Amino acid sequence: MLQEYIHATTNFPFNGRMPWEITGDLSGILFSLIPNLGEDYDVHDGVAIHKSAVIGHNVTIKAPAIIGPKCFVGTNSYLRNGIFLDRGASVGISCELKTTILLANSAVAHFNFVGDSIIGCNVNIEAGAIVTNHFNEREDKTIFVRHNGERICTGAKKFGSLIGDNCRIGANAVLSPGTLLRPSTIVKRLQLIEQDLDQ
Repeated sequence: MLQEYIHATTNFPFNGRMPWEITGDLSGILFSLIPNLGEDYDVHDGVAIHKSAVIGHNVTIKAPAIIGPKCFVGTNSYLRNGIFLDRGASVGISCELKTTILLANSAVAHFNFVGDSIIGCNVNIEAGAIVTNHFNEREDKTIFVRHNGERICTGAKKFGSLIGDNCRIGANAVLSPGTLLRPSTIVKRLQLIEQDLDQ
């Protein structure tokens, strides 16, 4: 499935797994990668930051995390529960990312929440957009996705979105849990994306 959404070369080992399997095991994957990163990374307590990355003031990064070359993390941001930022990825001020892969040259602007998600290359997420990862309002919290006309049970109670390469997410848009966005999709400002309406 992932190869239909992410075409660019990445340093992350997806290994043919489903997106929700990857986010569900992201902490373990990152802990296995960190010891092999090399001398270009400063590693402390399960957080690896490339020496060329720029980290703003009052940023909290909880293990495990890998912040790659030329990345930027803005002031007051909070990164937790498994974070992978590929080369040139950018997180603006006052963002929260939880269990998220942000691939090369993608940007999360500012005042965003992104949970349990995989974001492809060259994606731009404007200010205030939310990528949700949990159905607070549903009695059954299990997340389903829609792929090629098929409704697929992820078995997960927390999974956000798979956002393909070159997508554009407008300011204050909301992506519901289980959203799959094909490459180069444009989500308008204030738009709600809810693909699974069967519950």
